[in-house]
Amino acid sequence: MKKVTIIGMILLTCIVYSQTKKNGTIYLEHPAITIAEQAQQAFIKGDTTKLKSLLAENFKAYNGMNANPDNEGTDKKTFLRQSSFWKNNASYLSIERYPGAYPDALEYKKDNKDDKIWVQTWDMLKGVHNATGVKLNMPLHRLFVINKDNKIETIITYDDGAVFQTLRAGFSTRTNGKLYDQHENINTVRKMVASLEHGDADKAFSYFTEDATFSNLDMPNGETKNLEEEKEDFLMMLTNWDIESIDVRGYPDYLEYEIGNGKVVQSWWDFRVKRKSDGKKINIPVLLIHDFNDDGKIINETGYYTVAAMMEK
Repeated sequence: MKKVTIIGMILLTCIVYSQTKKNGTIYLEHPAITIAEQAQQAFIKGDTTKLKSLLAENFKAYNGMNANPDNEGTDKKTFLRQSSFWKNNASYLSIERYPGAYPDALEYKKDNKDDKIWVQTWDMLKGVHNATGVKLNMPLHRLFVINKDNKIETIITYDDGAVFQTLRAGFSTRTNGKLYDQHENINTVRKMVASLEHGDADKAFSYFTEDATFSNLDMPNGETKNLEEEKEDFLMMLTNWDIESIDVRGYPDYLEYEIGNGKVVQSWWDFRVKRKSDGKKINIPVLLIHDFNDDGKIINETGYYTVAAMMEK
């Protein structure tokens, strides 16, 4: 039985290896890689003279995310104009290798009678669009086809098209819902804060859903507290501090967003507290962001404040 097993393993290994077939060579270093990266840098710098010298006369650029089978690509003249456009309309442009990645040059054997080299790159594109302020910070994958004359015939680009949609949208003006200075959800926040001012924790936290979440600037990014934890922290604070008053600054806003159907109250306050042990008074500026559900209950509180001053002696 043991012999049969060993023979079977040998046969399986032979079958696996017989199914593999080489189709060329992958290079870590190659002149074609240098050409591709020179073209990348020339493009973002608007160096059309250098870029033109690297492109073949029959050059075409394609958007790898374009599913149109009739797409004819971008010719050399248009590609050079695009380089000038980005130079004149964006700041802080840079293309660098994606951390941990490096380009490859692929020399295929099959169907490669013209001895062309494919180069694939993984980079990070960064910059800021001048007119809209849209930030570019995205992975960029490109395929280059380089002929035997060391000229680039083809570039195929894969990037985050959503960024460019945001950029184009920045040229138009559109509304995104309604802004209220009086609304029942604003009243809810006022009543909740008034309850806090009078130390009525039960009433204050009754305006929240049972699964509500809480965060503030003293907490690590992404960390939240639940309702019971927030209530417990508030009651603990009252053992050492008296709330003298909580005064609104300006007036709250209620935003009813069209995109995402968000319902948000933002309000500004001065939390005036006095330490019981020594009478020290502190005024804490607070911005509260409250998200509401359709039933008028608060589902999330984001507090832009810090209690660091209360920790000082």
